[in-house]
Amino acid sequence: EFIEGWRTYVVPLRERYGFKIVAAFDSKETSEFVWIVGYDGTDGFKAADARYYNSQERTKLPWDPTPYLENVELRLLRGVPIYAQLD
Repeated sequence: EFIEGWRTYVVPLRERYGFKIVAAFDSKETSEFVWIVGYDGTDGFKAADARYYNSQERTKLPWDPTPYLENVELRLLRGVPIYAQLD
């Protein structure tokens, strides 16, 4: 139920706000859900994330993920090249 709501409501709205969903994973054994969200805007992820959460579209979503969430962690990461650059 959570994943269907996330796919139907959260993903399209995130994408409208310029985010890219890179990957998503779930674990039935631990009831964990992890998703990797990218953002390339010049204002940075934190500003875009705040704009998303404060938007009327977000507050008026017909589905609320909050009842499904026990713990939320946000980690800001940067990409690392897989192969070393050759000079």
